[in-house]
Amino acid sequence: MTRELSGKVALVTGGARNIGRAISLALAGAGAAVVGDGAVHMADVSDPDAVGKMVEAAVGRFGRLDILVNNAALREETPFAELGLAEWKRVLGVILDGAFVCAQACLPHLARAGGGSIVNMGGMTAYKGARGRAHVVAAKAGLSGLTRALALELAPQNITVNCVVPGTIETVRGLPGAPERPAHRQGLPVLGRRGEPAEVAETVRFLCGPGARYITGQSVHVNGGGFMA
Repeated sequence: MTRELSGKVALVTGGARNIGRAISLALAGAGAAVVGDGAVHMADVSDPDAVGKMVEAAVGRFGRLDILVNNAALREETPFAELGLAEWKRVLGVILDGAFVCAQACLPHLARAGGGSIVNMGGMTAYKGARGRAHVVAAKAGLSGLTRALALELAPQNITVNCVVPGTIETVRGLPGAPERPAHRQGLPVLGRRGEPAEVAETVRFLCGPGARYITGQSVHVNGGGFMA
């Protein structure tokens, strides 16, 4: 493997476990210095003040910022008839508001570095729907729209913006002894297996690297054929 991101600095939200951890490791393996929210630095991504301090800490430590990966998310499940406004706002606050807040806080530093990459982590349910997850589906669908809007607006500053959409990935969910995936989400895609976090992470790594500078505004599906766009 090359070290194509040597000298670059990346901020990965929700970077402590599962796909976020794999992304952090993949970017570090490519040579980037990685600040992982939830691991190296703790911040509520929906809080502009907390995010501002996190970004300034990263820039203060490494002197620049080139990559933002908006991975932080909540994946709560509640039947729509029982879904309260507070829970709706909490989920959208982390997934969609968090991406907005982090992108806005990072923008001056990405521009100062001469350009960079923003990768939003979407969800296959935004395309297929899911029971009990109206708030998550709405938030992830919003990320696709935000991706296209920012790709258009930030292109003059040489900042690419893309969305990586994982399918059914083999991750650790909840605490030991927690229930298995619901029955309607236990099926396998056409490749016959769940994906690995590292397979999603390698797509993120590519989109942040020099070989993807002509790719922007795209939603890239990594799902083993679970959804064919």
